[in-house]
Formats: sequence, structure tokens, C-alpha cells
Amino acid sequence: MAKKKLVLSCALTGAATNRQQCPYIPYTPKELGEEAKRAEDAGASIVHIHAREDNGQPSWRLEVFEQIHEEVRKRCPNIIINYSTGAIGIPKEDRIRHVSAIKPDMAAFNMGSMNYAIYSKKAKKFYWNTVFANPFDEMMFYVQKMNEAGTIPEMECFDTGHIRNAEPLRDMGLIPDNAVYSLVMGVMGGIPATTENLIHQIKQVPAGNHWQVIGISRKQWQLAAVAITMGGSFRVGLEDNFYLPNGEMAKSNGECVEAGVTLAHMLGGEIASIEETREMLNIPLTDGVNA
Repeated sequence: MAKKKLVLSCALTGAATNRQQCPYIPYTPKELGEEAKRAEDAGASIVHIHAREDNGQPSWRLEVFEQIHEEVRKRCPNIIINYSTGAIGIPKEDRIRHVSAIKPDMAAFNMGSMNYAIYSKKAKKFYWNTVFANPFDEMMFYVQKMNEAGTIPEMECFDTGHIRNAEPLRDMGLIPDNAVYSLVMGVMGGIPATTENLIHQIKQVPAGNHWQVIGISRKQWQLAAVAITMGGSFRVGLEDNFYLPNGEMAKSNGECVEAGVTLAHMLGGEIASIEETREMLNIPLTDGVNA
């Protein structure tokens, strides 16, 4: 039996990070297209994208998403595009409008509510502190819209309870069999990024379902190594972590992906191509300009 290959995803920009923290974070549609190409060339099959205004502020304008889609597809005709739907203080209709309009391959599906914060131990204070609300009625709304668009849910689980939140939605027939479990670890308010916690989270994923780990900050590489050795996939990119395994700041998303590929090969893992990933996840190329 052939060894299962792992899928390497890349989160290009995020919503909260900025160029004061890392000068290489892309903002504009053109920059996101260029970074998607660098990620693809380095070995990524999936790019996860938040929209930004040209000044770096988060954007939910449909025309910005459409421009991003055009720029990415112009350079990467086959790559799997995964758009964010995560936002705070934005009406649910606005959080999903771009998915209904563009019909991308995948979209992030946030699997529960949580406290969401940035805390500084050094300053002994919160720099950011809010509630990321995703009640079941809104979750049902989002996944129904994804189903209508033919978009695969990427189920972002920030804690153990979020994994279980999929159960009633599966029972109602709302979550397709090829939905992906993303085990997000290291966000303040969610499960801490430790090896022990990742092993626990993996055990909660229903057998036979594809999963990946999303490690936030420098522990990303430790968690990626665990995922590789346990038959899972993982995500890298400047949304999650600015630093390479050697401690140097990455100068592009391509460098992040290159480090992920190197790590996988060191541990005996094989990286799936875009075509292999589409086959594994049952995601035909139908979205956007390729419809």
C-alpha cells in the first residue's frame, strides 16, 4: 500500500499582522498573487487568504476578493484557494458574501465561539481582548452557503469542543464527507500549542477524516513535526508565524513553505502535489475564472 502523502497549506497574510511586525506581509491583490505563486513553487497545494485594503486594514469588500482571485488565478491556475470567513463585529452576510459570489475551492469554517486575545507577559496586559462569536445558528448559515457554492468547509477548531461541534451538523447532513479538520493551536483563548495537546486533538478527529495542524507562532515547527509523524498535514505562512526553524525571519511565504517541505522530507514525509491534493480531498477544479 502506497504511503499517504501530506498536504502543505500556506496562509499568506492573515488579518491582524502588519508590516511593523514583519515587512514581508502582503497586502494588495497583486502582492497576494505573487505570494501565492511563491508558495506554489515551493510546494504548497492550498493557499489560505484574508482580504486586505491596500493600507493593510482587513477588507470584506467583494471587489477586493474578486481582484485577489484574479491575481492568484492568473499566476496559479490550479492551486486550491481557501478564503477566510472569520471576523469580529461583521454581519454574517458580509462574512460569507465572497464565498457565494466567487465559489472558491475551500473556505474557513469556524467551529465555535471563544475568547480571543493577545496578551503580553512582559507588559502584564492584554493588547487585544474580545469574543469571537460563532453560535450554532450562524454556523449552520455559513455551511449552508458553502454547500450552495460547492465550497469545501475547512473546519477551524481552536479547542476540543470545536471538534465535537461538527457532530450535530454532520448528523443534519450539513458537513460534507471531504470537509477538512484544522486543529488550530496557540491562540490565547484556545488550546495551548503543545505536543501532548496535539496528540489529544488528533484522537478526537473522527476516523477517516483529513486533518491538518495550524500552529501559531514559533511552536508551529514542533507541531508540524508531530503531524508529519502521525500521518497528518500542516499549515505554514506569514499569517501564523514569521520565523523559520533556524530563528530567522522569513522573507516570503515561499521560504515558509520551503522550510515545511524540508522538515517533511527529513522526517520521511512526502508532499502531495496540487493534483494529488485535489484527488485526495475530492476537490475538482471548478471555481472562479476556471468555472
